[in-house]
Amino acid sequence: MTDRLIIFDTTLRDGEQSPGASMTQEEKLRIALQLERLGVDVMEAGFAASSQGDFDAIHQIARHVKDSTVCSLSRASIKDIERAGEAIAPAPRRRIHTFIATSPLHMQAKLRMTPDEVFERAVAAVRACTKYTDDIEFSAEDGYRSDPEFLYRICEAVIDAGATTVNIPDTVGYAVPYEYGELISYVIKNVKGIEKVDVSVHCHNDLGMATANSLAAVKAGATQVECTVNGIGERAGNTALEEVVMALYTRKNFFDAECGVDTTQIFKSSKLLSMITGVKVQ
Repeated sequence: MTDRLIIFDTTLRDGEQSPGASMTQEEKLRIALQLERLGVDVMEAGFAASSQGDFDAIHQIARHVKDSTVCSLSRASIKDIERAGEAIAPAPRRRIHTFIATSPLHMQAKLRMTPDEVFERAVAAVRACTKYTDDIEFSAEDGYRSDPEFLYRICEAVIDAGATTVNIPDTVGYAVPYEYGELISYVIKNVKGIEKVDVSVHCHNDLGMATANSLAAVKAGATQVECTVNGIGERAGNTALEEVVMALYTRKNFFDAECGVDTTQIFKSSKLLSMITGVKVQ
């Protein structure tokens, strides 16, 4: 049976971190409405706690978008989660995406926290999200470079706490397809309760392999791909939505997966984003 892949678009959040790609509130709404026409399942509309402008943009999008799930990013912080919950409140379908770093380097150098402290913070964050929505995504930031046993342990705990999607990102664009697919396969095999949630991937293009890594993860069993229109995003960019969608469409027999994106809307979405941001397709 062909699997249904969830397309999680982060053009308005991670995509906006591309140099020179900042958008006004009105421009973000135009992009959001086009993403809805495109047929993305989830749109990450912003990072509500980062600024009042981002909060207002998410809130406006949440009032207008009806068919796609509207999501706000949030650190594993109660204050962040409260802002995210308030921002997405008007949306018929809403998600909070909370994250914390899980790799040894990030825990030590960036967070200055022990693994046990990170573990407790992650569980508390997911539990806090349940006050605002039952659609909760947890991201193990720098998951690809995390200790596998710690990754399995934290994934099990956040699932027990209420997470409905678990994201294993290649945050720094270090992964290669074979190893990344293998990691996703190991997560699916080793995490108790993983069959109850969606397994997501979020790849960066620093080594030019974001799409290849994402598709390797799909073959390994991932059920959600996080991507952006035109592949825009921080540093070298994110997985390109159009590449993933057309790979699934063109090589359906190989991937045995499909998505709900209307391919006739890809060109319009690409042109609109290029016009608004001034960032042309490479």
